[in-house]
Amino acid sequence: MLRTISLTLAFSLAAAAPAFARHCPADMAAINKALPTAQISASDKQKVMELRKQGEDLHKAGNHPESERLLDQAKKILKI
Repeated sequence: MLRTISLTLAFSLAAAAPAFARHCPADMAAINKALPTAQISASDKQKVMELRKQGEDLHKAGNHPESERLLDQAKKILKI
């Protein structure tokens, strides 16, 4: 009985794993799409590009929470 419950729990968690996936790549794509037509100052555009680059570097390094934080800052500047 305990084995059945354990297996059921393990399979349920495995099935739910994609729901916990990070959204760094989607954020970077949204920034890439919005940046060329963004109506922002040159300094804000430079800041967005820096935040996006840092976010990508952190994503590649596996630091997803910090990556998402920086990418969110860039999206706020772009108003997306």
